[in-house]
Amino acid sequence: MTARKRAYVETYGCQMNISDGELMGGVLTSHGYEMVDRPEEADVVLVNTCAVREHAEQRVLGRVAQLNGLKESRPGMVLGVTGCMAQRMGKDLLRKAPWVDLVLGPDGYRSLPDALRRLDPEAESTKGGGGRTGLTVLTLDPRESYEGLEPRRGSSVSAWVSIQRGCDHRCTFCIVPHVRGPEKNRDPQAVLEEVRSVAREGITEVTLLGQTVNSYRSGEWSFPRLLRAVARTPGIRRVRFTSPHPNDVTPELVEVMAGEEAVCEQLHLPLQAGSDRTLKRMLRRHTVAQFLEKVAMLREAMPDMALSTDLIVAFPGETEEEFQDTLDVVREVRFDEAFTYRYSPREGTPATRLPREDLVPPREGQERLERLIRLTRRIQGEINRGEVGRVEEVLVEKRGKEPDHMLGRTRRGKVAAFPGGQELLGRYLEVKLTRTTGATFGAVPYLEPAAAEVP
Repeated sequence: MTARKRAYVETYGCQMNISDGELMGGVLTSHGYEMVDRPEEADVVLVNTCAVREHAEQRVLGRVAQLNGLKESRPGMVLGVTGCMAQRMGKDLLRKAPWVDLVLGPDGYRSLPDALRRLDPEAESTKGGGGRTGLTVLTLDPRESYEGLEPRRGSSVSAWVSIQRGCDHRCTFCIVPHVRGPEKNRDPQAVLEEVRSVAREGITEVTLLGQTVNSYRSGEWSFPRLLRAVARTPGIRRVRFTSPHPNDVTPELVEVMAGEEAVCEQLHLPLQAGSDRTLKRMLRRHTVAQFLEKVAMLREAMPDMALSTDLIVAFPGETEEEFQDTLDVVREVRFDEAFTYRYSPREGTPATRLPREDLVPPREGQERLERLIRLTRRIQGEINRGEVGRVEEVLVEKRGKEPDHMLGRTRRGKVAAFPGGQELLGRYLEVKLTRTTGATFGAVPYLEPAAAEVP
């Protein structure tokens, strides 16, 4: 009897990549593969990648070269690169890393088992010059939404539910439309059945995923309608979604967020820059004033909402004054968390065609990034220090770094570490926030004070 082949998926990048990794795990499991936790145990090793920044790609190339050493000690092992970087680089990846056997883009996961069969050393079609030749699967399918495939979830506590793939926006800095194709929205009934399935498994928190998730529309179903239906699914206690586009933050959406108990008071809302001129060159389709109007609308409906954002500095043509505008917006909004980046040119994006004289010198760009990081961390620390002493409900997600500690997340997305054991996993627990590092919290389980005796 032939032993089951073993596979390992290592994921880099955003939540969509994590969800794609779970999807590949589900596809492989359904075709008889055993998923393992270490590449040393696998017959198939897949590196699931991001292409948003050049640094991420260099990191993956280094990791793939490292895994080649493992491959040399395991004859017959298949080494593949999947996801956005695979789609962007295509056959160039095989030239830069000739030890890679498979290059498979984001629309190729359904065909992954067939691709691996074609790479089987016993198949004549894979032999060329006495050895295996690299295989590329890079077609973008405008109909592929992976309907009907069941992911192999990495968590028994919280679930990613993809409702949208690709993007119709054309932000000039962004590679996503080029590597994931146009926006494709799933059937709402299929989404709701997946959420019900998650609830039947005992998972009580879901995060809806899409490249611009709140632009979702399928027939008569808008995103607010879908969000309300997900929030009202029996067994679902918390709902989040990411990443929305500011343009599609509408009064209807805010009404659903504020009115549905299951929808968490947390939103990641990418600003990217605080200058209208820069936003226009980025083709972001919103102004600073419009962004601030959305923030005001959200906070009026949900005063305790936690907001996070994405920010890019040193976009081609950005002046020091325009960078100062970004700092001013950050001071005004006071984001609970900010993910900050120095502009990274991505081949194939419109921004690479801007005049070379518009490029901000790397040293100047890095200095701006460091100033922005100092400001966002200071604001985050001030906000979190002001929350010490609060009693919050956390969903216990995993073990902490300290012995006999667990990690949980509040409804507002804040992470807290507190004493406890594995038996708390997946439970909801009230904790008192006792200290903060600036980014995360220390906490203790909270017991309500006994009522005073009435004489």
